[in-house]
Amino acid sequence: MSIWWSLHLRREAASVPLARRLLLGAMEAAGVDREVSYDLAIALSEACANAVEHGIGERNDALCVTACIDGDTCHIEVTDAGPGFPGTGPDAVNGVCPPAERDPRLPAPEHGRGLFLIEALADHVRFANRPNRGGAVVSFDKSLTYREDALLRAAG
Repeated sequence: MSIWWSLHLRREAASVPLARRLLLGAMEAAGVDREVSYDLAIALSEACANAVEHGIGERNDALCVTACIDGDTCHIEVTDAGPGFPGTGPDAVNGVCPPAERDPRLPAPEHGRGLFLIEALADHVRFANRPNRGGAVVSFDKSLTYREDALLRAAG
């Protein structure tokens, strides 16, 4: 069984719950365990919120969400047309610097926790800049578990 969808959304706050609800609906239809579905929904919300806040582009004021449920794995990718992730150098992973380490003794900031949440909720995460096109790409995978009554899984 495989479910794949792609959305091109306006870069506005209302796009975040729309993407999340579509993902949760697909997960429910596939029979994915609800706890796993909610983890992915939070990670997707954070990736979309990041694109809405930082994805201001000269050519395109949109974001794209692509999701694929394929067997026991879900892959999600969120792209925007903004300036991309800042910095390269010796600490760069996949061409960009990972989120900065925060001193746990300091109070948590209002912003900047989204990328950490995505890393905590997904199995494999990649932060990258789109070469030659501008913008950021946040992609992540998570292993899926299914409910006992998963009709689509049984048919696949």
